[in-house]
Amino acid sequence: MEIIRKGQRQDQGPVLELKEYCNEDGSTLPVLQFPVLEETGIVRHFFTTRLGGVSEGEFRSMNLSFTRGDDPAKVHRNYQRVAAALGTDEAHLVLTYQVHHTNVRRVTMADAGKGTIRERDWNDLDGLVTNERGLALGTFFADCVPLMFVDPRHQAIGACHSGWRGTVKRIGRVTLRKMREEFDTDPADVICAIGPSICQDCYEVSADVAEEFIRAFPGREDSILIDEHNGHYLLDLWEACRITLLEEGVPEGNILMTDICTCENPELLFSHRACKGAPHGNIGGFLMLR
Repeated sequence: MEIIRKGQRQDQGPVLELKEYCNEDGSTLPVLQFPVLEETGIVRHFFTTRLGGVSEGEFRSMNLSFTRGDDPAKVHRNYQRVAAALGTDEAHLVLTYQVHHTNVRRVTMADAGKGTIRERDWNDLDGLVTNERGLALGTFFADCVPLMFVDPRHQAIGACHSGWRGTVKRIGRVTLRKMREEFDTDPADVICAIGPSICQDCYEVSADVAEEFIRAFPGREDSILIDEHNGHYLLDLWEACRITLLEEGVPEGNILMTDICTCENPELLFSHRACKGAPHGNIGGFLMLR
């Protein structure tokens, strides 16, 4: 399958690479990876696509949401395939419960399996951090921005979901500060990844949303908003997240930016905008210390 990549990044070569893992039935699980994160040698990570699972119909085929009407047994089988590709099992995954806030929590092996084989004891969590090996953090998207954080110095990781509300409230900053609080992380040491999500060309927002970004990013609005002069704006969540990371002290060279838009690749990735509100599944971002 051909992947549509954003033209402004083509001169840098593809940042995200498509990799395939083998499922237990001989089929393949295609995922997207940042080679730079894998090259640290301390993490396994990937972003799932909508391919390689067992879900059917509008959830075809690698749906990771239990709450959209899919058969739970099929969703569990999908998670088992994800876990196998990570080199672990479903019992070592821990999942967010996303509500577009900026709550970030440290998780440990005591939380393993929460969201898959165990009930979560949280209902408002958009970010996770840990320094425990073998515990895989899971976050979910269908246009919103996945953010990943790897601190090689302190052997700690973080992952969060950054929709427009999380982005304007700088959940990337909240996650980095949580890692500093818990693990003494210095943002200057962190490698950050901005994963596949909706691009500015496809993300039209109303004036009230644009005004929140104008207030939150004074002097930077021209780099994240294009005024369409019809009461609507095109919003660049990728750039807003990048600005947040830079402001918090992450070196520019340590920020990995996606070149793949969910909305422009609806056969590869779930996209709420591309589906025009019709039922659809979720893709996931997974990050684990080796």
